[in-house]
Amino acid sequence: MLKGNTAIITGGSRGIGAAIAKKLAAAGADIALLDIGNSEQAAEVIAACEESGVTAKFYECNVADFNQTKAVVTQIGKDFGNVTILINNAGITRDGLIMMMNEEQFDAVISVNLKGAFNMIKHCSRLFIKNKCGRIVNISSVSGLSGNAGQANYSASKAGLVGLTKTVAREFASKNVTCNAIAPGFIATDMTAEITAENNPLAAQIPLGRPGTPEDIAGAAEFLVSSPYITGVVLRVDGGLGM
Repeated sequence: MLKGNTAIITGGSRGIGAAIAKKLAAAGADIALLDIGNSEQAAEVIAACEESGVTAKFYECNVADFNQTKAVVTQIGKDFGNVTILINNAGITRDGLIMMMNEEQFDAVISVNLKGAFNMIKHCSRLFIKNKCGRIVNISSVSGLSGNAGQANYSASKAGLVGLTKTVAREFASKNVTCNAIAPGFIATDMTAEITAENNPLAAQIPLGRPGTPEDIAGAAEFLVSSPYITGVVLRVDGGLGM
């Protein structure tokens, strides 16, 4: 059980982030939900979390903004106190082949997916050290492990998260702070709604024969934040796609 702990979840208003918020709330954690907008969807997630008897609040935040994340994390620390869990889930796509991809498309994805995780880890680290405990989970992707045509920016950002995860795991191990990554495969969310077996051959190659669900990822996240002796791990949750 996670009672007495507070979890910060970025990109938490829908999809994987929303599923993780509900899962951790059901395990007893208070929830600080971050997103750049989607306040109506966030309100629904907050209400669902509160049904588990925990405190849940929504904070509008662009994780790519260093100063904004610092201010929001400081406020969360004041509001909740015992912040010990960080789920870096916020992510965007701007797909395109390298020859057609422009600078803005590349920079935008790196700024949110990779720099956003750095910003949150940096600002949360002081709370973790103060509370003598921290559990960080970065949501990477199988695209960051094997690459994916048309996703140079996304794959690079998710591969960067793997390196960031391992470095953070080494730097903070002596402070009782663990850092792990989850590499989802093909997960049925709004972001992948238009992807089918016809336009993405990988979707037809999943040994378990189905796309993953946000709840599949949420279960892995709960496992990792509840595991004090696992750090620096990249856990593939992909239905066997990467075998």
